[in-house]
Amino acid sequence: MRFGANYTPGHGWFHAWLDLDVDAVRRDLDAVAALGLDHVRVFPLWDVLQPNRTLIRERAVADVVAVVDAAHEAGLDASVDVLQGHLSSFDFLPSWVLTWHRRNLFTDPDVVTAQERLVEALGAALEGHPGFLGLTLGNETAQFAKEGHPDRQALTPAQADAWLERLLGAARRAAPRSRHAHSFDDDVWFVDSSAVTPEHAVRHGDVTTVHSWVFTGVARHFPVGHPAYALFARYLLELAAAWAGDGVRPLWLQEVGAPAPHVGAENVVAFATRTLEHAVRQPGLWGVTWWCSHDVDRSLADFPELEYSLGLLTADGLPKPVGLAVRDALPGLRELAGRTASSGSGAPGGGEVIELPCDDDGRVVRSLTAPGSELFAAWVDAAAAGSPPRLAVPTGAGTRVERVA
Repeated sequence: MRFGANYTPGHGWFHAWLDLDVDAVRRDLDAVAALGLDHVRVFPLWDVLQPNRTLIRERAVADVVAVVDAAHEAGLDASVDVLQGHLSSFDFLPSWVLTWHRRNLFTDPDVVTAQERLVEALGAALEGHPGFLGLTLGNETAQFAKEGHPDRQALTPAQADAWLERLLGAARRAAPRSRHAHSFDDDVWFVDSSAVTPEHAVRHGDVTTVHSWVFTGVARHFPVGHPAYALFARYLLELAAAWAGDGVRPLWLQEVGAPAPHVGAENVVAFATRTLEHAVRQPGLWGVTWWCSHDVDRSLADFPELEYSLGLLTADGLPKPVGLAVRDALPGLRELAGRTASSGSGAPGGGEVIELPCDDDGRVVRSLTAPGSELFAAWVDAAAAGSPPRLAVPTGAGTRVERVA
């Protein structure tokens, strides 16, 4: 079982890529490693890497390689995202897809060709470096196509399929020995109009990623302290495993964090440790990557309040109570994960099986599996009692996708 952190530079946040200080990065990563973690997920900014459609900055690519090498020196492996894209409520799109040059991120032939070149460039530069785990296409790229985005990019499931196939194919060609993925928020599992579907989640890439944030639904339906909070990540993993079906596809809890405004500042440590204890009981789980390594510095403006306190470390690199709690829990979590892997089951006594609800045409209605649904409540009640049910997609069922104007 792998345990790591999404690396947020302590000073300057991701703006640190504009003028990278490798010594500062080394200090950050040494502090991460001191918590007993074994990997980081790294987020270079797309507009810094590729400021023009036909220009990939060699210096920027070299900076990414330098961070991966610094991680290895600290005893950490590193996964690298490519198209950043979107981070903590801010979008970092290059100017050549905005305003007067607005083009669809997923379907414009010139844009996709440029994205493919960037994926290939980063993959080729990183392949063979010790500790390089692989590429993720970008952070929750599907959010640009979601209903309600202020500059929504039109996307159909077929177009999403073609985009993922092409860019992940580029990653495989450039770095064939590494593991590659794409990431998404929980709209994929819960929103009927999401063009990126559970089938995309479990069919594309070498691992299914899961991003678990209780503020997306759990906090709207359950009071603070309810078992649903600490069980939510495990539920998402169960849902991802159900859609994969065969039981052999690895799962990666790529983002999970403790947003103090939603879980209560006094509950952050308990929420973190209980969430991890539940998650590591999931069969097939490759690893957990906590969001995030360092707090956002209060000198930076306009972040949602929750973003300033998500780190395991302060912006100055000092361990926070939640960081120390995770450090101290890791040996027991690894032992628990090992027992789960040895037994081949994460549900005591096998647990019951709950099938996902379908419409009259035999298509799964994603919204009926979300927090607030009867299915979610039943699963949480059983899991809190000690026997989390196994979720299953009915035989032959697909996904219902509602049209969005």
